[in-house]
Amino acid sequence: MIALVDCNNFYASCERVFQPKLEHKPIVVLSNNDGCVIARSNEAKALGIKMGAPAFKMKSIFDRNGVYVFSSNFALYGDLSNRVMSILAEGVPAIEIYSIDEAFLNLDGIIKPLQFSIDLRTKVRKWTGIPVSVGIAPTKTLAKVANHIAKKYKKEGVFVMKHSKTINEVLKHFPIDELWGVGRQYAQFLKERGFYTAYDLANGNESWVKRNMTVNGLRMVKELKGLPCYALECESSRKKNICTSRSFGMDVKELHELREAVASYAATCAMKLRKEKSLASSIYVFIKTNPFKDGAKQYNASQKFILTEPTNDSMEITKVALNVLRKLYKKGFNYKKAGVIVGDIVPDYSRQLSFFHQQDVLKRQRVMHSLDYINTSMGRNKVRLAIQGFDRKWRLKQEKLSPCYTTRFNDMLEINVDQHRVVR
Repeated sequence: MIALVDCNNFYASCERVFQPKLEHKPIVVLSNNDGCVIARSNEAKALGIKMGAPAFKMKSIFDRNGVYVFSSNFALYGDLSNRVMSILAEGVPAIEIYSIDEAFLNLDGIIKPLQFSIDLRTKVRKWTGIPVSVGIAPTKTLAKVANHIAKKYKKEGVFVMKHSKTINEVLKHFPIDELWGVGRQYAQFLKERGFYTAYDLANGNESWVKRNMTVNGLRMVKELKGLPCYALECESSRKKNICTSRSFGMDVKELHELREAVASYAATCAMKLRKEKSLASSIYVFIKTNPFKDGAKQYNASQKFILTEPTNDSMEITKVALNVLRKLYKKGFNYKKAGVIVGDIVPDYSRQLSFFHQQDVLKRQRVMHSLDYINTSMGRNKVRLAIQGFDRKWRLKQEKLSPCYTTRFNDMLEINVDQHRVVR
């Protein structure tokens, strides 16, 4: 059996962990630059607030209904996700971390999967404050379906689909467009041909499905019938590329401001490479104006540079990225976004060096190790390249950012034991 554990309204739940007053209150989390809604609590959903809704258009609704609005705090969300996943990994043979708020668990050998999942759900809530729902079934696709049902059971939060009778009954009432792997176009295509529920698809002609939905569609049908086609992917595959890009909080005109931004993005890419014990063989830089700004002159440019040797050195990657930027930049435009992508990634042990070059690389590696150690223990960007700047007016807007309670010493909660209250 396979369990899918899904954190309920994850971003909103993270904000509630350290602010209990937000329980049962409408919450929305905004995208980069506080642009649009990317997460909602159930209370916000009940107000009709849609995903992707522009924040400025929703302001009156927010104010009228007392909606708590937050800038996205990915440092907090990522740390709480890691804590949840570490708890889920205990006591199961294998785990596939599917996304920041979802994981598939292998329940082989678990004698009482229902009680195990109820206890696991309680443990996650007690240890992290994050509510989760658990769907259990013979396949990953059915576990996804079971998780949808589990969210409706507020008390237990767990639903098991083991026997064919239960599976068929659930699939008969499960809309085709909510099925894992069925996008909007496929959903419309299937409805036009009489497939309205997951049950309809599960009982469709397999040859027709393969012909019209490829082999992936056929696998989906087999999984709906309880035949596993997707194994848990427990080994994290090495990324093909790493991208760091942001929209600016204001229009950027001058080259020196773009240099600060691109240098910061390049250094972040290098840090991520080192964290994954990888090296990049190419660097891609892009800059662009705002395509949604009426009457503004438009300019988009990008260029890829192939390195002579793969690297994860912040100074090397930043130097190349800035050289590329210098070629791309044109004066007279208001730039809204820039980004750096490091690609053609290889393992760090694959680098071949001469003896003399090896000594230089080892020295730089020690510098990078010290840089990462300080920034990990003391806070992000405590030590950085001077070219990354200090004023950085171009940074994205996060006017409603909550504290980084678990990753920044200055934001940690303090407990006044004598008066039994929490202070900051």
